[in-house]
Amino acid sequence: MPLKAELEAIIYAAETPITLEQMIPLVKETVIAEGASDEAEIKSRVRSSVEELIAEYGAPGHGIEVREVAGGYRMSTKPEQHEVVRAFVKGLKPPIRLSLPALETLAVIAYKQPATVPEINDIRGVDSGGVIGTLLDRKLITTAGRKQVIGRPILYKTTKEFLMRFGLKDVNELPSMEEFEKLVAESFQAELIPAESVPAVAQPAENETSAAEPVSEIAEAETTPPHATAVAKS
Repeated sequence: MPLKAELEAIIYAAETPITLEQMIPLVKETVIAEGASDEAEIKSRVRSSVEELIAEYGAPGHGIEVREVAGGYRMSTKPEQHEVVRAFVKGLKPPIRLSLPALETLAVIAYKQPATVPEINDIRGVDSGGVIGTLLDRKLITTAGRKQVIGRPILYKTTKEFLMRFGLKDVNELPSMEEFEKLVAESFQAELIPAESVPAVAQPAENETSAAEPVSEIAEAETTPPHATAVAKS
């Protein structure tokens, strides 16, 4: 089987982005059979074949593409197919529950990382301790050591899961803060539970973890901004 066909099959079957280093051992025999003589040439041919796949799937006749995401490669729907895929995925996958305060805190961490809770609180103007736990549970953020100041507060940064959900190669691909705010507003405004539909309970404390907090229900594909859709095949 030709090298490019093998790589295409591997990328298609991978549930998470797969790196060149992971693919090379799987196709090494094929590359050698095609004339590669050393490790450097093997890696070069694999990389070249992946780039050819990216170019081929980038043609207008394809609804999917091969994208570099979180350090690896995966097959994803193209941005222009976002709406039809969103409708499809909403009917298949259970929603992910994230509050707007959680999304706001995630944005602060993404743009200011690594950041401490006091730094996040200063930017948001409220206590973010409660939503930090939610983001940790969703594996969207992780700890990054402690800041070398009095009290040595914990530092937080985004994770590979964050990159995968937003279809980003790395954090350098994040849109500007203004673009991000606009995308969040457009993507989640329609999903908010109206305030009058929330059960009457005591006012929440500053940690924002009360059940009375407006919550948006977001299918997995909807956590991706419209310009960076990265929905893998089902």
